[in-house]
Amino acid sequence: MSRTVTVDLGDATPPYEQIRRQLASMIALGELSDGARLPTVRALAADLGVAPGTVNRAYKELESAGMIASRRRLGTVVTAARPPAAPGAELPSGVERALELLVEHARNAGLDDESVLELLRGRLRDGGRTPRLGDASDAPSP
Repeated sequence: MSRTVTVDLGDATPPYEQIRRQLASMIALGELSDGARLPTVRALAADLGVAPGTVNRAYKELESAGMIASRRRLGTVVTAARPPAAPGAELPSGVERALELLVEHARNAGLDDESVLELLRGRLRDGGRTPRLGDASDAPSP
């Protein structure tokens, strides 16, 4: 890995989520390429000073998202290094411009790359829908 995964135990974000986010970001940015081997659960847990179950949960979430796979004799490997567009393929101009604006606005707002990626992933999970006041998702749970 070109950069290392870290865990900030003082952060309100659970350690497994910190690990998942960092690995997902490295995969999305191409820092971890397709087929790259990840450390074993025990090795990464020991390096980070966390329980193996913490790393295992991060790996399971990445696996369910299709970003990594556990394979016999190969260990855990990256399976989705970049978006499925062909290398060098041109994006539609509207998408290209939207990406440029997103990056520009995010930088102007002082957001780091990790935050932008997480916001974008959240929006994709929600189907691109912007929550509005009064939506069922905004209603307090009983």
